Amino acid sequence: MSTTKPLAKKLRLAKALKSNSAIPAWVILKTNGKVRINPLRRNWRRNSLKV
Repeated sequence: MSTTKPLAKKLRLAKALKSNSAIPAWVILKTNGKVRINPLRRNWRRNSLKV
């Protein structure tokens, strides 16, 4: 992939990168363990982005 990308594409990739993290520990504590996983978690090999 080229290093020079359009700004819109770069912003979408940054958003996907930030949203691909685990949920914080305090969320698990606050919800008494009801929320444990991030349903939007994505693996770079398995799922492709539509950007």
